[in-house]
Amino acid sequence: MLQQAPDVPDIPATEWDVPPKPDELWVVLHAEAGRAAIREPVLRDLMTLGVLRHPGLAAALGALLARKLADRAVPAEHLEDLGREALAGDPAALDAAAADLAAIRTRDPASEGVLAPFLHYKGFHALQCHRVAHRLWRDGRRDLARYLQGRSAEVFAVDIHPAVPVGRGVFIDHGTGLVVGETAAIGDDVSIMQGVTLGGTGKERGDRHPKVRDGVLISAGVKVLGNIEVGRGAKVGAGSVVLRDVPPCATVVGVPARIVGWCKDSIPALSMDQGLPTRDGQ
Repeated sequence: MLQQAPDVPDIPATEWDVPPKPDELWVVLHAEAGRAAIREPVLRDLMTLGVLRHPGLAAALGALLARKLADRAVPAEHLEDLGREALAGDPAALDAAAADLAAIRTRDPASEGVLAPFLHYKGFHALQCHRVAHRLWRDGRRDLARYLQGRSAEVFAVDIHPAVPVGRGVFIDHGTGLVVGETAAIGDDVSIMQGVTLGGTGKERGDRHPKVRDGVLISAGVKVLGNIEVGRGAKVGAGSVVLRDVPPCATVVGVPARIVGWCKDSIPALSMDQGLPTRDGQ
């Protein structure tokens, strides 16, 4: 029989303007899992397997990714060790994972805590899989990095080349249909919706993919193509095709995208306001 879960209060999203450290977030996540196991007995085994039996965030996240990504050729135990070692051995990657999870809590109005995003949000899972793959890519283990990229595309419908550097506090909402090419880059505190492509314009080689700077909001269905820059704090409206540089703090929309205004929020990715200016500029 489960004991009473620790009396750790839920943290309002507004109090996470500064992302918590992994150990701080783990205390909250563990407490949420304990309460869920008591509240819903059907989910006790899931809560134990997913959170409660682990000593910390790196171990739990490594095990979760292994269960999601394993296949007959590469069993879960190999992937679990790989993910745990990659995250625990790289404090920056683990800090980034904690910031990513906190970003969901603060930006997604459907999120009432960190437990559901941790266990069920495939945008978060795909991003953490990429962080492991990127570490492997940098370490020269490119065959394995490519394997993780392929499995992520199969399982999560998210295809990010393992060479791509990704900042911390990144929110991939839903994730389905996200494609990010080899020479792209994604900064800190970026929010990306479903159906987005950060791609090239043809079969040219070399530096050929977009650079998305800090605080950018990319809405659903956007295609950003070529070696161009989406400037810090910019916002791209849904369904747009971006073929030229976007200035910092600009709001662009259309096919091809054009500037229709300037952001009211200093960091659009945090406000998650996907609205566009009206004719009077408001």
